[in-house]
Amino acid sequence: MRSRARTHFAMLLMSAVLASAALAVGGDPAHARTPSPSPSPSSAFRPPASVDGGAWSSGHLQGTAIDRRRGHMYFSFTNLLVKTDLAGRPIGSVTGLTGHLGDLDFNSADGRVYGSLEYKAAQAFYVAIFDGSRITRMNMDARTTDVLSTVHLREVVRDYTADMNGDGVFDGDTGNTPDHRYGCSGIDGVAFGPGLNGRGGVRLTVAYGVYSNTTRTDNDHQVLLQYDVRDWRKYERPLSEDALHTSGPASPDGKFFAYTGNTTYGVQNLEYDGDSGNWLMAVYKGKKAAFPNYGLYVVDGSKPARRGEVKGQPRPESGRILSLLPRGLHHEPSGVYGYESGGQYGLVSLDDGRYYVAEAGTVDSGGTTLQTGRAVLHRWTGAVPNPFAVRGPAG
Repeated sequence: MRSRARTHFAMLLMSAVLASAALAVGGDPAHARTPSPSPSPSSAFRPPASVDGGAWSSGHLQGTAIDRRRGHMYFSFTNLLVKTDLAGRPIGSVTGLTGHLGDLDFNSADGRVYGSLEYKAAQAFYVAIFDGSRITRMNMDARTTDVLSTVHLREVVRDYTADMNGDGVFDGDTGNTPDHRYGCSGIDGVAFGPGLNGRGGVRLTVAYGVYSNTTRTDNDHQVLLQYDVRDWRKYERPLSEDALHTSGPASPDGKFFAYTGNTTYGVQNLEYDGDSGNWLMAVYKGKKAAFPNYGLYVVDGSKPARRGEVKGQPRPESGRILSLLPRGLHHEPSGVYGYESGGQYGLVSLDDGRYYVAEAGTVDSGGTTLQTGRAVLHRWTGAVPNPFAVRGPAG
């Protein structure tokens, strides 16, 4: 979730002199305006083998995020946010969400948790921003407490509501239609990382959901929007589900396309890995026979986006095209590379070759089905078909 430069700088802070100097001049990172260096992944932070997110009457697990400095893990359960310590003990939760809360990521620059939030029936899509320092008890209402603010994403609304067949009718939340530009079903994956255009700087990247539809050709890309969030406080508004606001940037700072073939609801979990410089996109598999339909795609972070054709569109279109890492499984007919692995329910890079890969499940509690989630420590091996191997905390 940080660039190579930031990771390198974090390692320099390991010297006693620089560490002392940093403590002398450093401020509260929750109020910083620029990204702060991450702690040393090897010695300053020793991750547990797993973190249990509990069992809840909620939707299924959607994403996870970690605050390494404070030792907190966050779990998104569709309509519920749960905060735990790294022993899995619940610290607090946020309820009252009737929209779809998806993937999460932690912003080390301001100490807050960012997630995707959808209200498809209202044609409204937001980045939800949780102030974790204020989540101090269970069942805090998102609408009446000050733990949550939201920023509206106009670009997503434009593509979601696009009348692609020109009949003047918005066909709603369905994939069985030619409407929705690029097959946009909303948003899900979110992650902080460098600019995909190769110009540097930390950006929030938001990935589209994409409807599964095997009858059209214009839905075979993953679509990523990038935003500079340093001035987003001017847009932030409390959540009011009775009067959804439209305060947000007029357009993204960049829009990018990764050719993978159609997937079922697009990028479920997006993650930037500061160790390799690559972006991981965990998806629910697609159904088009012309594509390999992998579960994980990796964007090659060493190659800035290039101007090229956005394939399959009704009219010729060019855009900023991302390159898939030429590793793993390779489907020669389509040219697509990828892997088979988990990560669809939560994926956190520790920027040193280790990841938390989330597992989702259910348990029965007195006749009531509860949703469970657990983040399990893995290491990246790059092996095929599954590039992750389970790893203990000291391994």
